[in-house]
Amino acid sequence: MGAVRVELRIHGRVQGVFYRASAHRQARMLGLCGYVENLDDGSVGVIAEGDESAIETLIAWCRVGPPSARVSRIDVTRGPAIGEFTDFEVR
Repeated sequence: MGAVRVELRIHGRVQGVFYRASAHRQARMLGLCGYVENLDDGSVGVIAEGDESAIETLIAWCRVGPPSARVSRIDVTRGPAIGEFTDFEVR
């Protein structure tokens, strides 16, 4: 399987509940590159690149998030990896 890219926007109670730190840990454990950030509308954004199965595992995790989060919806945009990242970071 080749590398893929996914852009996620996670909606719900996802800021102030350690969502970014938890997503960062999960993505690094899966060997993904990209970043996670809080967005102005109260959602969390994730851009991740890597193996397709690892990306699917991350998406499944993001649908639940850490224990204090309450995810109501995830918007998913998929495409080919473009290789712009060398690590996964919190922004």
